Amino acid sequence: MSLQEYLLLAAALFSVGLYGALSQQSIVMIMMGLELMINAVIVGGAAFWYFTALDRPDGQVVIVLAITAMAIEMAAGFAVTTAVFRARDVDMTDMAADLKG
Repeated sequence: MSLQEYLLLAAALFSVGLYGALSQQSIVMIMMGLELMINAVIVGGAAFWYFTALDRPDGQVVIVLAITAMAIEMAAGFAVTTAVFRARDVDMTDMAADLKG
């Protein structure tokens, strides 16, 4: 595969994730859309690293840090979502409107 094909894959993943994040009302589905968008950024970054500086390991470090940050973000988001659901029985974004600060 060439760089353009990887970038096309990343753009497709980002587009699907953006549609999922903007069109859904379920908190979990919105988080899944956000995860797809972050994965698209990781795919694009890994493709650029592979095709531009394969012999340098700093691209791998950035990709691993991005994956770690994504995992931590999603774990924290699901923990908050679970806590809100248990406390208020809310699983849709419209029903969580009273949580505004």
